Parts: sequence; structure tokens; C-alpha cells
Amino acid sequence: MTTQAPSLQVQPTAWSTVSAYVALTKPRIIELLLVTTLPTMVVAKHGLPSVRLMLATLVGGTLAAGGANAINMVVDRDIDRVMRRTKNRPLVTGAMAPRSALIFALSLEVVAFFELWLAVNLLSAALAVSATLFYVFVYTLWLKRRSSQNIVIGGAAGAVPVLVGWAAVTDRLAWAPVVLFAIIFIWTPPHFWSLAVRYKEDYAAADVPMLPVVASMKRTTKEIVLYTVALVAVSLVFGPVAHLGAIYMTAAAVLGAGFLFMTTRLWRLAQLDRATGREAMRVFSYSITYLTVLFVVMAGDVLITNRIH
Repeated sequence: MTTQAPSLQVQPTAWSTVSAYVALTKPRIIELLLVTTLPTMVVAKHGLPSVRLMLATLVGGTLAAGGANAINMVVDRDIDRVMRRTKNRPLVTGAMAPRSALIFALSLEVVAFFELWLAVNLLSAALAVSATLFYVFVYTLWLKRRSSQNIVIGGAAGAVPVLVGWAAVTDRLAWAPVVLFAIIFIWTPPHFWSLAVRYKEDYAAADVPMLPVVASMKRTTKEIVLYTVALVAVSLVFGPVAHLGAIYMTAAAVLGAGFLFMTTRLWRLAQLDRATGREAMRVFSYSITYLTVLFVVMAGDVLITNRIH
């Protein structure tokens, strides 16, 4: 008679549990949201807001975005299991149960709303939660698995943090934050489609109709170029609307020229059937640099101009 050795189950450590909860919030995405929120507050104030206000806004924005991302992981855990890029997410590996993740996500949203309401203002709290609702119900549950325009429309959720930042300072909205919203809204398709080109097979396997899956490389890269042209135009419009000076306008023009160079190069390679995932990832990487530097410069323009005067 043979006996089987008892199976060993690895118990999660406190650190692995914390890491799983942090992973649910998609920290890298949150970083980009915060990079756009803080400079927006500087432009809205025409100077530096109080440290208390900046911290309260960033904390609330982080909680709201983290909750939205966690809900997205709960809903998308079936397709995350299929895609190589997402196969190590905590709900796929079993590091966390979906129920626990959902409770965590909803708790973050509740805390975010009341933190922003009490420490900032009601308008910023309402905007932050509206972004979550849009991201979950319009993008994740409705568009993502149904339309190739999923990221175009759904990308509006990622543009709301600039409205939150502006509202935090002024307790109202104006044309300047609307143009800022448009910058991120238009930036999202070329940013995300470049990534989707690299992971086209993943999205196809998961039956998610991202544009590179349902359209040719030639059409996809053409769309990327067109959105980039619109992005550069809107970024230049923001200067006079927000009363920014030569520092911002010069940087916007140079950064925009670089983005156009990168995207048109990818488009030309597609015409020759030589566009690759590696080339697309160069555009993706530049898009992050573009947005980060653009927002840092707009804040720098305000602070430097104030110092000179």
C-alpha cells in the first residue's frame, strides 16, 4: 500500500496580501492621473495652492481611481486570465477572492467621496465618483467587449481628474479645465492603441474588439496620427485659454512635433507592412513622456511667470 504525501498549501503572508490589494488599484495608472491633477491645480490657482488642499485632493483622487481600477479587475477577471499581460493579477492568481476585492473597491469609493466632500468640496467629490461610474458602467461593462471605439469613449473617465483638480481650487468649472479634459480625452486613443498593437494577440484571444484587433495596421496607425494632430492643436489652444506664456507654448509645440514624428513614422512603416509591436511601444512610451512633461511645464510656466513678476 502506498501513501500520498500531504499537499502543502502556501499561506499568504501579510505582505503578499497588502501587495495584492495595492495591485488591485493599478498604481501606475494612478500615478499618471495624479501627474495631471496637481499641475491643473497650480494653473487654476495661478500659483501654488495650500499643501493641505493639494494633499486632500491627491488622496481623494487616489482612492477614487484605485476603487475604479479594482472594480474593473473584478469585472474583467475572466479576460485577464486569458491575456499574458494580465495573467498575474491578484484575482487571476487566486491571491484574493472577488468578493473581498469588490468590498475593498466600494470602500475606497465611499471613503474617497466623503474625504473629498469634507476636506475639499462637494463638486470635486461628485466629479471623482462620476468618473468611477462612467469607467465601470460605460467603459468596462458596456463598451469594452462590444465596440472598437471602447477606449475612445471610455477614455473620458481618465480625463475627469483634471476637472477634479480645477474644482478643488475654484469650486467651479470653466473653459480652461474643459480644454484640459479634451487634451487627455484626445490623447488616450493614440496612447492606448499603441499599447494594443503590441498586445493585439492578447485582446484577440480575449475577444476584446480593440481597434488593432478589428482593423488593419494601416487603418489603426492612420487613426493614431489623426488623433495626434487633434491633440497637438488642442494643446496649443490651451495656452491662450489658460493665459499661459511662451514657456508652455514652446514646450507644447516641441512636444507635439515629437509626438507627430513618432506616430507618422509608425504610420509610414505600416504602409510598408513593417510596423511592429516594438515600434508601437516606442509611441506608447513617448505618449507617457509627452503628457507628463506637458503638464509639468504648464505648472512651471505659471510658477516662473509669477516669480518674474
